[in-house]
Amino acid sequence: RDFLPRGSGIVTRRPLILQLLNSDTEYGEFFHCKGKKFTDFDEICREIEAETLRLTGSNKSISPVPITLQIHSPHVLNLTLVDLPGITKVPVGDQPADIEYQIRDIIMQYICKENCLILAVTPANSDLANSDALKLAKDVDPQGQRTIGVITKLDLMDQGTNAREILENRLLPLRRGYIGVVNRSQKDIDGKKDIKAALESERKFFLSH
Repeated sequence: RDFLPRGSGIVTRRPLILQLLNSDTEYGEFFHCKGKKFTDFDEICREIEAETLRLTGSNKSISPVPITLQIHSPHVLNLTLVDLPGITKVPVGDQPADIEYQIRDIIMQYICKENCLILAVTPANSDLANSDALKLAKDVDPQGQRTIGVITKLDLMDQGTNAREILENRLLPLRRGYIGVVNRSQKDIDGKKDIKAALESERKFFLSH
């Protein structure tokens, strides 16, 4: 299912606590809309966007107040995921000058918990040694015991280069290793490429590389 907002810049501007619950029927339910079942997943996406705007406004600011969403489905495991804002270095528009530190504070509130696994997302076309995500993860998990490296944009690496050393966990080793993904581009999203087609494209990419 495709229901998380996508776009350029900071899209996740409030933490999204996503509780996946295995059940026979498929629907979503927000804690701020108790009792209302969302069966249209496009409507779930719109509700996330509306609830984000309610506290943050339209000026790209952020809020530490989370949005909690339960997804009931026969296609999921019982699992809680937290989607956090990505780190930004330079304020845009009306964003406060300390936006980077605000985001870091929000991230640290969650990843410092000993019972959570950290998905440290880094694009393949950037230097892993300069990864803000891995740096933050190392601050709270210095031995790399509960960090999983996620390498995105493998399809955008310069010709003649590859991520083999990273994906084989040899460059900056983590106990749980790394996983590579090829996500949809903004063009794919604008063209309404669905998750099933995206997974097939990803499969073909890895088979040919």
